[in-house]
Amino acid sequence: MGEVAVTLKVMPESPEVDLEGLKEQIKNTVEENVLERIEEEPIGFGLVALIVTIVVDDGEGGSEPTEEAIAALDDVATVEVTHMTRLM
Repeated sequence: MGEVAVTLKVMPESPEVDLEGLKEQIKNTVEENVLERIEEEPIGFGLVALIVTIVVDDGEGGSEPTEEAIAALDDVATVEVTHMTRLM
């Protein structure tokens, strides 16, 4: 079984959400060996999405547990998979 890199777009509840605090919550929620990086992407009107890249096994359900864990955080409105690629 291989690994896949999954890019998630995490939308905060509002522009007032502390992004640094949300990044820390994500880092504490996601397993250390799964989290690759977190970047910011301005959306508009002060809203900034977090682009979270994770690496997971290619098995059934691969990124779903991580997606659900991030979506369950208080300041998160939505989590969307924007890209997925198999790693060689």
